[in-house]
Amino acid sequence: MTTKKTATTTVKATAKKELVQKDPAPAKAAAKKSKKEHKEKVVRDSFTMPQSEYQKIAEIKEACLKAGQPVKKSEVLRAGLKALGEMNAAQLKRALAGLEKIKTGRPKKPS
Repeated sequence: MTTKKTATTTVKATAKKELVQKDPAPAKAAAKKSKKEHKEKVVRDSFTMPQSEYQKIAEIKEACLKAGQPVKKSEVLRAGLKALGEMNAAQLKRALAGLEKIKTGRPKKPS
């Protein structure tokens, strides 16, 4: 009887070793590394724009929300940049010509 018990224990131990060797965790770790390598670094910046144009961002966000697609302000701006990037030179020139020239920098605080 003791040999039967030892044989069963040996089979169980061998099965555990095989499970440990077949562990897919290293494959997942390699997949995660490859995803991280493709992520682009994000940059934080600030800018100045007229109040009416800033309000337009809120209007676009509201329209997206009503359409069932909630978006963030940065997503609205990035979508706009993508749309501008897809324009040809003449279209881009017309779009930029219609913008009001503003003074850059932070507004002065009232004294």
